[in-house]
Amino acid sequence: MSVLKEITTTIQDVFSTLGYSLDKVNFVRCQRSELGDYQINDCMALAKKYRKNPREIAEEVASKLKENPYFSSVEVAGCGFINLRFADAFYLYLLNSMREDLFSNIDKMDAKKIVLDYGGANAAKALHVGHMRSANIGEALRRLAILLGNEVISDVHLGDMGRQAGMVISQLKREQPDLPWFQKDYQGEYPEIALTNEDLGRMYPEASKAAAESEERMQEVREITAMIDQGDVALTDLWKKIVRISSVGIQKTYDRLQTHFDLWEGEMDACQYKDDVLKVFDRFLYESDGALVIDVEKEDDAKEIPPLIVIKSDGSTIYATRDLGTLYSRMERFHPDEIWYVTDDRQSLYFEQIFRASYKTGLVPSSTFLGHYSFGTINGSDGRPFKTRDGGVMELSMLLDLVKEEVSKRMREDIVGREREEIAEDLTIATIKYADLLPFRGTDYIFDVSKFSELEGKTGPYLLYSTIRMKSLLNRAEDAQIPFSLALELKGGLDSKVVLELLSLPLVLEHAYQEKSLNEVCEYLYRLASSYNTFYAENHILTEENASLQKTWLTLTKVVYDVISLLLDTLAIKGPEKM
Repeated sequence: MSVLKEITTTIQDVFSTLGYSLDKVNFVRCQRSELGDYQINDCMALAKKYRKNPREIAEEVASKLKENPYFSSVEVAGCGFINLRFADAFYLYLLNSMREDLFSNIDKMDAKKIVLDYGGANAAKALHVGHMRSANIGEALRRLAILLGNEVISDVHLGDMGRQAGMVISQLKREQPDLPWFQKDYQGEYPEIALTNEDLGRMYPEASKAAAESEERMQEVREITAMIDQGDVALTDLWKKIVRISSVGIQKTYDRLQTHFDLWEGEMDACQYKDDVLKVFDRFLYESDGALVIDVEKEDDAKEIPPLIVIKSDGSTIYATRDLGTLYSRMERFHPDEIWYVTDDRQSLYFEQIFRASYKTGLVPSSTFLGHYSFGTINGSDGRPFKTRDGGVMELSMLLDLVKEEVSKRMREDIVGREREEIAEDLTIATIKYADLLPFRGTDYIFDVSKFSELEGKTGPYLLYSTIRMKSLLNRAEDAQIPFSLALELKGGLDSKVVLELLSLPLVLEHAYQEKSLNEVCEYLYRLASSYNTFYAENHILTEENASLQKTWLTLTKVVYDVISLLLDTLAIKGPEKM
């Protein structure tokens, strides 16, 4: 139980003792610090329930709370608000509890098994900036869910079927027509294919351009795509080998982003469950223009929800077929409590159709929660989706390089060689991730390379610089053999304000989990770091003559450092030793 929950439970017990029943105390931070630290806002609601004056109830509760040594003042304000200010004894208790065990102020949840689907990279195509949002948000949600006590199975869910297969193989056939996969009379095992990710990065755009200019070429692409969907031995073998090559390059980029997947599965893995899905869906499917579809509309829909196409008119599968197959596989293998999808907002209607169809047919039981957590676009300075200078879709690697060039300008000149390269990489990822997670996930935002690389303000580099300074202080204290363990005394000013920020940690994590967005964690990191930096600037910790105060301040530094480090790790941000 967190310290915040502990004190909230104490307050709830007071209400209960006085005969007032509350499911949960509305115990929140005071918006005006001159009124107090925290505020209780339940007396008005209780007044209606018990037909009493809200101020009378507040006075009763306040009288009891004044007996608690953890509060230095308890005041009733207005029509029944209770404003409380914490005593130094409480701050020291919180600080020492977190010094001994950081998780003493983090509430664990009732554990759930969650399958988390994010990433969504397309095989044989370069990752673009849109894939960055899915990776960053998905990875942070994975780490947050684990931090709060859940079991998470993450799946990259590669887009390894569809037209890109036809595009790449069509191009390869023109460049190397003598390959065995294109020979009808070929006998024996197929060899490995001598292609690189650089080849694939060139081939897809060339094929796409040619197909756009020639209907004959586009028809060839369609035929190859259909043959792979139908299980053509030669072309399926070739495409699987191309996917393996592509996956190596994709994984390198995800590794740069500190993004982890337990499963590297894709649409091809789901094809084996096609017949299982059709068996479950059989009595719900009907023919429409030759295709097999299922109705998913409801009587109370405010807008039209069209039927979901499960099998195309030519008998081939589509994206939905394979997503349903993936759901079948996940239910059979993992029996999850929840399945989360992290994709852009344009797929919201599609996932609504998939979820409704899955529940309607019993493919997924009603006890398993299906959630789509969409995100907005990352835009350039013109407010439009981030593009290259010539107007093309920007590859993710290009954005990473742009940011790396910018953060390198702000690094110390005496950091050179391999060390400079590694630190610049850490700063790059911190810059991108913090900027990407700072707005609510559903919000479009403008990515300003220069602004987000700054060492001041709400930026990743600012947070990393703050942790480096704290670590340096702790190292210097150790070198000077200044002992510290327990917090013994507070000055009662800026140091208390820092501890007050620590108190709200469990509430921040809870809200982030509920909203499936890390923006509140990012805001909290900035508040905590800024609060500590203000305190640090006005107090000379290592030369403080009051030994008890010095020990408290070093303990405070250690706890703040540990909390920020923990939350940065939750955002998948790794901090360097210097910058």
